[in-house]
Amino acid sequence: MAKQILVTGGLGFIGSHTVVELQNAGFDVVVIDDLSNTTIKVLDQITEITGIKPAFEQIDLRIKADVKTFFYKYKVDGIIHFAAFKAVGESMHKPLDYYENNLGALVYILQEMRDRKLDNFIFSSSCTVYGQADELPITEKAPVKKAESVYGNTKQIGEEIIQDASKAHGINAIALRYFNPVGAHESVKIGELPLGVPQNLIPFITQTAAGMRAELSVFGDDYDTPDGTAVRDYIHVVDLAKAHIAALNRLIEKNNKEAYEFFNVGTGTGSSVLEVINAFESANGVKLNYKIVDRRAGDITAAYADTTIANKELNWKTELSLETALKSAWEWQKKQN
Repeated sequence: MAKQILVTGGLGFIGSHTVVELQNAGFDVVVIDDLSNTTIKVLDQITEITGIKPAFEQIDLRIKADVKTFFYKYKVDGIIHFAAFKAVGESMHKPLDYYENNLGALVYILQEMRDRKLDNFIFSSSCTVYGQADELPITEKAPVKKAESVYGNTKQIGEEIIQDASKAHGINAIALRYFNPVGAHESVKIGELPLGVPQNLIPFITQTAAGMRAELSVFGDDYDTPDGTAVRDYIHVVDLAKAHIAALNRLIEKNNKEAYEFFNVGTGTGSSVLEVINAFESANGVKLNYKIVDRRAGDITAAYADTTIANKELNWKTELSLETALKSAWEWQKKQN
């Protein structure tokens, strides 16, 4: 029988792409989403891509009783936990909302795993746990520094909670420390669909190109980088989704070397904001209206991954280029319009 995997936040950007890759790999998927940052239409779009409709439960994971009820109904073989608030800037203005949502839900799920002796937990973490790293590219040996943002702090604390739970209750877990996911599925049926003003660069670029935003704000041009703008590692969301399948298989097949492990998931290449803007214009033949504005609280200068360990241990590597991601993101945006 196919193993059943719970994907929390499974109708979100990374979650929906991961559901597709799970189904393509033969897993039976059940999705939890509270629809706070997505729409129910994504469920149909996933079904159109794979031909299989995942089971779906609309649950707010902050409500402990509803989490408990879910686990009475389903016995899952693994959990991929995406559900979280994720905007760096917003987290600085709404810290208590971020702590409640990102940590409370995590604790409630882990309590159910403990009580029901469930195993195989994949956590959606972030390169923000490293803060501004002393050396680039960032390896897994880089120290976890004091977080630059509340969002980053919820990921740091989240990893600590999982590590403690793993040690005390024998739960096998992997934290994937993502760099910057971008792009859309090649079918252009799913992609990044932020509700309200986008907090991430690529949807802001595509919405500006589509005329939905008057101009793109580039937050700071006085960073210590070649062109003065912040540098990030942009990974195609489908490559990132496939990393989750690799991590899940590692746990299911008991190939993990420790009960709790973590891996950097990126491309290994850093691109500045201006480089991404130029690449988008070049890939799509579109001119962008942008202006330089002040730096944004919580942003760091540069972050890109050393992916050597993930490549070796997960037997995974990226296959899709930044240009491919930027083309698919633009096709997705045009379809929304």
